[in-house]
Amino acid sequence: MKKKIILPVVISAIVFASVGFTTVVKSDFFEIAKQLEIFTTLYKELNMNYVDEVTPATLMDNAIKGVLEDLDPYTIYWNEQAVEDARIKNSGVYTGVGATIRSTGEKLIVVEPFKNYPADKAGLKGGDEIIKVGNISVDGYEGDPRDLLKGNAGSKVEVTYLRQGKKNTTEIERSSVEVNAVPYYKLIEGDIGYIVLSKFNKKTTTQTKSALEDLKLQGATKIILDLRGNPGGLLNEAINIVNLFVPKGEVITTTKSVIEKYNKTYKTTREPVDTEIPLAVLVNGRSASASEIVSGGLQDLDRAIIVGARSFGKGLVQRPKKLTYGTQLKVTISRYYTPSGRCIQALDYWNRDENGDPVRKDAKEYSAFKTKGGRTVYDGGGILPDIELETAKFSPVTTALLKDNAIFDYATEYYYKNQLTDWTNFKITDSDFQNFMSYLKDNNFEYETETEKEFEKALRKADDDDLKNDISSSYNALMVALDQAKDKKIVNKKAEIMSLMSDEILKRYFYKEGLYDYQVVNNPEIRAAIDVLNDEKKYKKILK
Repeated sequence: MKKKIILPVVISAIVFASVGFTTVVKSDFFEIAKQLEIFTTLYKELNMNYVDEVTPATLMDNAIKGVLEDLDPYTIYWNEQAVEDARIKNSGVYTGVGATIRSTGEKLIVVEPFKNYPADKAGLKGGDEIIKVGNISVDGYEGDPRDLLKGNAGSKVEVTYLRQGKKNTTEIERSSVEVNAVPYYKLIEGDIGYIVLSKFNKKTTTQTKSALEDLKLQGATKIILDLRGNPGGLLNEAINIVNLFVPKGEVITTTKSVIEKYNKTYKTTREPVDTEIPLAVLVNGRSASASEIVSGGLQDLDRAIIVGARSFGKGLVQRPKKLTYGTQLKVTISRYYTPSGRCIQALDYWNRDENGDPVRKDAKEYSAFKTKGGRTVYDGGGILPDIELETAKFSPVTTALLKDNAIFDYATEYYYKNQLTDWTNFKITDSDFQNFMSYLKDNNFEYETETEKEFEKALRKADDDDLKNDISSSYNALMVALDQAKDKKIVNKKAEIMSLMSDEILKRYFYKEGLYDYQVVNNPEIRAAIDVLNDEKKYKKILK
């Protein structure tokens, strides 16, 4: 496997620039040198002789992307701007407008303005489409248009945006923006501390520990740690979070690789805050990487009950390697394993099916492992909760709705049609769900299933074989049946879709803080965690 990675021409150059020849066996020296020489001469001849003008940097970027795309999606090339973005992400502090912005190439959409930060103060709302920053139009801008919003603290920029079809302008004064790892914590039900942990940056351990200690002073005798939607981050911060609840010296995760120096065991190194307080951890299909190290470690050590849905299953470890001119290669170096020996990784990018897609282990092939106390747990990718809930799952149709921003766009329309001043009176109804279904039809929402992809491929093949006219009517009837089946799928996933609709709508009116206030009272996963923490017999039975 290692040889497969280092032989392609461009990746060879990157590996040499970062780690040199020390990781390459001597028998590979000649082959690598040969391939590098071939690439160098090819690159030179292309730039000197191609019929149209080519940009050397673009040519190289495309070559690098072509080499990396056959590996895993986490092994990527970072240019200088991407390196800086990663540094800011891990630090938890940056200078900008204070909003989550989605770039789709030709569009720049405000996803969520942060309360009391510049974008919010300037009046921007979720769903606004920014069409011009200063005098520069977003449409046609060659770089990442989000970069246009960056600038020094105190600097101002005029932004032109569309809202419900109307053009508006506003001035934003940039400022320092703090991205909290713990955006919310609260004492609920009289004695349960609820902590939202949204990311693993350099502030994670400090903020989580502070929240935990404050909640204990307020009277918390049980804790809920919410990792839903947390995509991960810094490994050491994940180890330290587990360390808050388990003794010093416990193994939390190990990493394994074909390269010996990357085989490591990570243990807790500090004195804990509380090793006895009952603990429930919430996860879902968007809890990944460091979130899975925390939930998997606490589960394997029988220190917490996991509630929600199977986590994402990102068990591949990346490390940035410095290249020349300020660029970096973020390269997968090993795999994560939980204390019991389970592999977190869900998809096998090194073994692919006939369509070239990575293989996911079949449920029948899951291996059994034992927790510290002797409970049986399974691998198979991600962390499987002790208590599973339908509302926490992300089915294919729900994932398609999220990917196409259908729920987000519906929430935008809902916001401008409905008045809502108090979250305590809010509830998504069956009527709202029917309105959402009508919204999907009115806006021609479509998502393509794997079944449809295969049928379309077969139709193209039939066209090549001059059979398309003979089967087209049957094909069209089949597509109608598939559309009906997909509509049924949406209805069948009503519970999880309504939960996501509720979350997206509430953020529009009350920001994240209001959403969390609502969830601690109404969210099914949080309620399930409360129930098991309040039922001492059930809690102990699950763990023992």
